[in-house]
Amino acid sequence: MAVSKSNKKKQSYISVPSQIINPISSASLESLLLSPKKKSGHQSHGFSSRFRFCWKSPRFWLFLVSVFGFFGMMRIFFDFDPVVPFLRNPCSNVEDKSLLSMSSVSATQLSAVENEVKMVGSMDTVRDGDEVNVDEESEFWKQPDGLGYRPCLEFTREYRRTSVDVVKDRTKYLMVVVSGGMNQQRNQIVDAVVIARILGAALVVPILQVNVIWGDESEFADIFDLEHFKKVLENDVRIVSSLPSTHVMTRPVEEKMTRLYASPQWIRSRYHRKIRREGVLLLRSLDSRLSKDLPSDLQKLRCKVAFHALRFAPPILELGNKLTERMRSKGPYLALHLRMEKDVWVRTGCLPGLTQEYDEMINNERIERPELLTSRSNMTFHERKLAGLCPLNALEVAR
Repeated sequence: MAVSKSNKKKQSYISVPSQIINPISSASLESLLLSPKKKSGHQSHGFSSRFRFCWKSPRFWLFLVSVFGFFGMMRIFFDFDPVVPFLRNPCSNVEDKSLLSMSSVSATQLSAVENEVKMVGSMDTVRDGDEVNVDEESEFWKQPDGLGYRPCLEFTREYRRTSVDVVKDRTKYLMVVVSGGMNQQRNQIVDAVVIARILGAALVVPILQVNVIWGDESEFADIFDLEHFKKVLENDVRIVSSLPSTHVMTRPVEEKMTRLYASPQWIRSRYHRKIRREGVLLLRSLDSRLSKDLPSDLQKLRCKVAFHALRFAPPILELGNKLTERMRSKGPYLALHLRMEKDVWVRTGCLPGLTQEYDEMINNERIERPELLTSRSNMTFHERKLAGLCPLNALEVAR
């Protein structure tokens, strides 16, 4: 007689003759007592429990991350192909990228070879036991290579197509008055060219506003190379020295204040109808008026004006080259900006402290133009000095 206990604590009896029980083994008897359905269910339950245990185990996840990390390191060290390819030349096309991927030499290896070549070249300059590093001495005067970058002035086909109509137009003219110091005037000239391109108008040579303190009456051609400026931009914007006879008597539409960081869309909606109707538009105070986030072609034009078209006039360029050559041949030199501009001391209400003569000159200028004083006109020079509102004078800077 064999007895089998179920999970519900119930007993079932099977009547088997003793002649059959003796030759049957215990394993065979157990297989008879357990139904196939329950046995398979028990096996599947064990597999799911083991899988659930691995899924929740932190060791399993640590092992998985280690495997992926190992294959990632193998890819980096043996394939020499980074996960995110980076080109040293941002202006390259798809063909350049394919050539770069075909190369088996990495940028790190190239830089190492270049350094070795430089070291070998510097070792050749050793004479009489004294190391004379010519490369190191001349490194300061070399033009930077830009880490492999080059100018991106290839304009789109649409830009080149519209350039023909912009250059041929003889009905719209833009006049601008730029103010401030040299750097501010230069930035405003750059933006003026871009605005003229946006409006499809010719640009009259910018007018440099006379500084109320210095009284400098220099014109554009006195500082910049005007003919070079016109030639470089001849395919982008037409530059004229003055208004033509057909527009001389036209009263320009004057806009004294343009909104800060204006977009090309805003400029067209604001000025295009006016300049088409009147023919001449006059803009003032362009400092930081044009948006810094421009479409690609307009941003390239901005760079073209700043770094190609605007070049100092020959006399200034000659003087600068002479000073640079003197510093290179007879150096070392220390460049020290003493900030001794007269307008700085007039506007701040402070004194340069050089001599009594210069202090009286600043005081007289401030008395004649009290509106130039920026703030806190009720404070004396000594009160401003103690409050930290005065710039360093020449003696303090030199110290």
